[in-house]
Amino acid sequence: MNDLLSPNPNISGSTTREPPHSLEAEQAVLGGLMRENQSWHRVSGFVCAEDFYRGDHRLIFRAIADLAEDSSAFDVVTVQAALASGGSLEAAGGGGYLSDLYDNTSSTANIVSYARVISERARLRTIVEVCADIEDSARHPAGRSADELIDQAEQQMLAIAGTRPKEGGPVGLDQLLSKAVDTIKTLNESGAEAVGLSTGFEDLDSRLNYLRPADLVIVAGRPSMGKTSFGMNIVESAIQRSEKVVVVYSLEMPGESLVSRMLASVGGIDLSRIRSGQLESLDWPKLVTAAEIIDQPNRVFIDDTQSLSPFEMRSRTRRLRKMYGEIGLIMVDYLQLMKVPGAGGMNRTNEISEISRSLKAMAKEFNCPVVALSQLNRSVEQRKDKRPVNSDLRESGAIEQDADVILFVYKDEVYNPESRFKGTAEIIIGKQREGPTGFVRLRFDGPHTRFLTMADGSHDFTNDEMGVPKVVRNPRVGRVSAHAVANAVKEQKERRAGRKNAGRRRPS
Repeated sequence: MNDLLSPNPNISGSTTREPPHSLEAEQAVLGGLMRENQSWHRVSGFVCAEDFYRGDHRLIFRAIADLAEDSSAFDVVTVQAALASGGSLEAAGGGGYLSDLYDNTSSTANIVSYARVISERARLRTIVEVCADIEDSARHPAGRSADELIDQAEQQMLAIAGTRPKEGGPVGLDQLLSKAVDTIKTLNESGAEAVGLSTGFEDLDSRLNYLRPADLVIVAGRPSMGKTSFGMNIVESAIQRSEKVVVVYSLEMPGESLVSRMLASVGGIDLSRIRSGQLESLDWPKLVTAAEIIDQPNRVFIDDTQSLSPFEMRSRTRRLRKMYGEIGLIMVDYLQLMKVPGAGGMNRTNEISEISRSLKAMAKEFNCPVVALSQLNRSVEQRKDKRPVNSDLRESGAIEQDADVILFVYKDEVYNPESRFKGTAEIIIGKQREGPTGFVRLRFDGPHTRFLTMADGSHDFTNDEMGVPKVVRNPRVGRVSAHAVANAVKEQKERRAGRKNAGRRRPS
């Protein structure tokens, strides 16, 4: 009983200062709910009983929630009756306090704002509690190392971050339709720049329709296929085509090595000469030009800290956004080198699944593409055709599930030294949420660590070998890709099969 009358019993008493709360906001929400029942649906997504600081307020809110769940009215009379039937009316302050809450609330116009205040203060109290626990652990480590305590503290803070109230909710189709039409008009009037971020490869852009905001793009391949070079080529394109901040998390390679690769790629200078410092006379002007292109103060950042966790990565990116503006692209090399704090009891598959989900959440939070490099498992080596497929993604099927786009980098010459495709690479589109799969063939310029679009007339490959989609004529829709027709036929067959199965009566 004393717990119910007192402030939230979960709050540590290690501090003499009163934990964060707003008595006025709590009273306004409770009074507003009893005055206008329709307000329940406006605030129930933001607060729960445990968010209230005072014990009597938690009791009153629970009574209101129970009545709302039963589709019953909740006013002073019904809430009082509900509390009395549960034997907690006195602990909730009695009928007189309920009447005071009702009488002192004249309007519900700001009830959502008050609910947000309650939720925010509840999270602040949780931070106070966690910090007190962290301090206690540091003072009494019980044999745990500082690194172990830091991992535990990080996990606790990450859990608080996960309690952030969810924005949004059901939106009317009319509003979504209007927004979709406006977007189409904007794209039509503004051209390709409004669509998304270019990869730097025209053929690939036309197949992907650019890299979209909030997309998780996985770039995978076996060793020596050029994953890092391809990922950095996308970064180089973003630097030259976007005004937003570009962030590279290099968990494998030192930042200076990545810069050397960028100078080689953008400047067209042999990487081996850059590494040795033995530049030729013609290399110096190229080096100066390349440096001028990639030297974007306060806009391009490389973090080569090892074993970063998703929490650390998001925290560092938030700081960059706050200091330098909106994020245009995040590149991670590579996701299997990330770690989840406190994952000692978690198997590797579950850990990678958590990392994958976190990367997708990061793409949504910063509303930009996240390009994450990934390893493939060794099953590829056991097949005659070494071209990777989605199931080859190493250690977790969750990567395939979370990704919006999956790209595989495949160079046939790695397995077949005499291949007629030597000097080229296939960028295989293993998954695309809103588009077809297939592949695009690019030129690979190894000495300069860059991929290049293959211009017409610069090769003798057939359209099939270049990955060009076949085009057929459909009597109803005109010229469309064979892939699109095949998909449409497949979907039509599935719909027919579904209707046929639905029409069958189950045996009794």
